Amino acid sequence: MMRRLGRWAFIAVIALAAGTATYLASREFLAPEKAALPPIQPAVIPEFRPDVELADREGKPRSLSEWNGRPTIINFWATWCAPCRREIPMLNALARDKAYSEFAVIGIAIDFREDVLRYLVETPIDYTVLIGEQDGLDAARAFGMESIGLPFTVFTDKTGRIATIHVGELHRPQAEVILAAVQAVDSGQISMKAARDRVRADLSKID
Repeated sequence: MMRRLGRWAFIAVIALAAGTATYLASREFLAPEKAALPPIQPAVIPEFRPDVELADREGKPRSLSEWNGRPTIINFWATWCAPCRREIPMLNALARDKAYSEFAVIGIAIDFREDVLRYLVETPIDYTVLIGEQDGLDAARAFGMESIGLPFTVFTDKTGRIATIHVGELHRPQAEVILAAVQAVDSGQISMKAARDRVRADLSKID
């Protein structure tokens, strides 16, 4: 009974934050998204991807530094989050897409480990999954997401600089806009500032 109450208390904390944090904006990092509520607090987004460590599905500690030198797509999610679940087929497709083969796709589940492992049996995920409860919350905060709404997705270039954080459900057209901008940065075609400006302008045109 106490375990069950603790489970629902943990979920309630995240769900409450999710209801009040559908849109955050700071340093021109966050991708625009229509929201019912105005921003509650500016997020302080680090310039570079923090080096957090969480256990993978086998229980092995994994550090984000393992993907140094590669651009990354880091998706924060939970099994009880419907938009998170809807994103998984699209993220699986991105992980398999040769056009984006240089990107490492990483899912960070802020959830109970047994729930995530049970979900992975039923729903194949073709990319690395890291799992954390309180340490998952701490990982989200390390990215500057003090008011945590799920899902959110971090995009970095190959040096680990954060190009943008998309808050809310990510769709393929939005992902392609962001990935193209990161590829342009990594190929030396544009600066990171220009990439962030392009992302904001192009995403604003997508319904």
